Amino acid sequence: MTLPHTGRALADAAPVPYWLDRPVRPDPLPPLTGAHAADLLVVGGGYAGLWTALLAKEADPDRDVLLVDAGTCGWAASGRNGGFCAASLTHGLANGVERFPGEIGELERLGRENLDAIAATVARYDIDCDFERTGELAVAVEPYQLDGLAADAELARRFGHDVRLLDRDEVRAEVASPTYLGGMWDSDRTALLDPAKLAWGLRRAALGLGVRIHEHTRVTGLAADGAALRATTAGGADAAPGTVRARRVALATNAFPPLLRRLRAWTLPVYDYALTTEPLSPAQRDAIGWRNRQGLADTGNQFHYYRLTADGRILFGGYDAVYHYGNRVAPALEQRETTFRTLAAHFFTTFPQLDGLRFSHRWGGVIDTCTRFCAFFGTAYEGRLAYAAGYTGLGVGATRFGARVTLDLLAGADTPLTRLDLVRRKPLPFPPEPFRAAGINLTRWSLARADARDGRRNVWLRTLDRFGLGFDS
Repeated sequence: MTLPHTGRALADAAPVPYWLDRPVRPDPLPPLTGAHAADLLVVGGGYAGLWTALLAKEADPDRDVLLVDAGTCGWAASGRNGGFCAASLTHGLANGVERFPGEIGELERLGRENLDAIAATVARYDIDCDFERTGELAVAVEPYQLDGLAADAELARRFGHDVRLLDRDEVRAEVASPTYLGGMWDSDRTALLDPAKLAWGLRRAALGLGVRIHEHTRVTGLAADGAALRATTAGGADAAPGTVRARRVALATNAFPPLLRRLRAWTLPVYDYALTTEPLSPAQRDAIGWRNRQGLADTGNQFHYYRLTADGRILFGGYDAVYHYGNRVAPALEQRETTFRTLAAHFFTTFPQLDGLRFSHRWGGVIDTCTRFCAFFGTAYEGRLAYAAGYTGLGVGATRFGARVTLDLLAGADTPLTRLDLVRRKPLPFPPEPFRAAGINLTRWSLARADARDGRRNVWLRTLDRFGLGFDS
């Protein structure tokens, strides 16, 4: 349903990510030119690459670490996501129990430690990213979803998590929406933050430790060079091409076309979209409550995530997850009018008391997903290169853990992390085109149909479940 006034609400929305639309941003660092050498080359300046570089220098201050990014650090998914920093390393506890039953307890412990370590890093380096340990409120908007919330709460308590089930009146007392029928407040596994400021803060911290960073530097090729690897880079608008000879390489390009051909079978790029409102007035804030500032998500297959920003806006995203044939990635795909109108209509259905509020920003961007919905890991070039990919929207937190795994793999170390099934096993691959696009489109249709039929999954979805394949909204 698209309400008549959604067009007016969207009319002045800037087509850029809210987080990146700042008057003060870090000055870009110069592109790499000429021939360089390094102990460790990190390809990618999002969270995955920044955490890898930072942790490498913390562990060994004498290690020469060089990081390159095709744009600027944090310009892609790391700077335009919803800012939900989750403890889960497995895209939720239920997914982890299903896929890693023998070690899910350990993965939950590692996830909690990882979130605590992120908070400690933010404090240690004085990263001003509006880090809030608010927790997350999952809400049921259809009667059949209440049983799912109860099951989720029981499972969470089995693993020692602090969760509380809320009935209709209790959840509406937390956040006032006529659509809410119940909720589960998980108070210890999610923090909210400003994603761009986190990326910029990690960049500043890495530079302070001596990491060499070159932006607007696209790596176009990798090849063995004796006991090392040689990366070739494309020159920028005013820069000549360059090369880096590195003993070890960490690949952190995630959703973008991989430098390793094998990764194309395991990952695919999916476009996610979001809106932010103008700042709410005091009367509008009173009308919705939300005094505890939790992150929110509804529990449909096609779900929405939303949260308050530090300056009193509402960010509202999700629902549509759009794949383009042939793993296509292009700037033009970041704006999708039909999705923005759908999100706006859903926003006003959720908060009809905010009728008349306008949206300030609308944007989309690509994230990487895989068939198990959580990161996978591996090496190439006889262990001289390591990678992590497939975070499926939970990279704000899980990339730090992925960086630890990547560094252990590059060291060739037998550690508690490298012994995990999560690290040793790969997801099932996606099929090649045209079967890939056909399967994804059928899955999206089936998920929407399940949401409209009290969650009942058709034969196609049950078959995917049986074989451990999926496509997440």
